[in-house]
Amino acid sequence: MSDTRRAIVLAVGGGIAAYKSAFLCSRLVQSGYEVRVALTKSALNFVGVSTFSALSGQSVATEVFQPEQHPLGAHIELAKGCDLMIVAPATANLMSRFALGQADDLVSTLYLQLTSPVLLAPAMSDSMWNKPAVQRNVACLREDGCHFVGPSSGWLSCRASGDGRMSEPNEILEAAEALFNR
Repeated sequence: MSDTRRAIVLAVGGGIAAYKSAFLCSRLVQSGYEVRVALTKSALNFVGVSTFSALSGQSVATEVFQPEQHPLGAHIELAKGCDLMIVAPATANLMSRFALGQADDLVSTLYLQLTSPVLLAPAMSDSMWNKPAVQRNVACLREDGCHFVGPSSGWLSCRASGDGRMSEPNEILEAAEALFNR
């Protein structure tokens, strides 16, 4: 691995759109980025560690304290030298934790530890996305400096069309590269 490659932390939240994050991980690696993956416990209901380990070529973090992989704590080690954090899917739960400054799991603790830009790719049902509480959290996160890609409108896993569909992997990759090119 070259030390000149940009490092991206890909944080995967628990939602059906997590399957798209595997494609995103592959696209990021193919584009020359070092990809470090952190999965929430909820994400493990939709995707597996072995998939992201194979795609990224690295171990995958699922807990704050994994001494065999991350002696200082995964949130500390994943944040070192990180150039960008992408959260895909960024669930209503994760965005709420970020907006409130909670640090009660790996991804929320990692969010607070990072000093790099953060790109959020929201994914949830239309009714959740349009809930005033979620929109307050989005406004707070924008004010805090987070960047957003999507969500888009379209067919959702709840078998309805509406807002809340996670952006496609190529759109997220383009948004990440646009942040690097600023």
